[in-house]
Amino acid sequence: MTDIFAVDPGPEESGWVLYQNGRVFASGVSDNDTLMRVLHQYRNDSRLLAVEMIASYGMPVGREVFETCVFIGRLIEAWAGKFRKVYRQDVKLHLCKSNKAKDGNIRQALIDKLGPQGTKKYPGPTYGIKSHAWAALGVAVTAAETEV
Repeated sequence: MTDIFAVDPGPEESGWVLYQNGRVFASGVSDNDTLMRVLHQYRNDSRLLAVEMIASYGMPVGREVFETCVFIGRLIEAWAGKFRKVYRQDVKLHLCKSNKAKDGNIRQALIDKLGPQGTKKYPGPTYGIKSHAWAALGVAVTAAETEV
């Protein structure tokens, strides 16, 4: 699958990436209501929705985790097409070969794989990606390069 709309969901805002044929075509960090409109803009029958899924590791969680779970359900229902849940652990192992990897390690692995951000005058392949969109890109690359 090389045409993916990937999301790093959060309780109030989420990062997203449109990833096609190994390239980033669009990305952003949006409040969740705006993201629902973006989702409809990029939805098509041949595109996969890849969403970072919540996993339990035995620690207590709060309201934000449950709100994120509800939003994941809303995304999948609104997409109404092919989707894949991608766990953070899978992203870490795929990109960094370690489940101890941190966000910075994942970001660097993505830059090494896809190319640098560059500058406004000379934008690189990952130019414009920021904040939670990096996590969404990790989800997209992992979904594209691994099989279920």
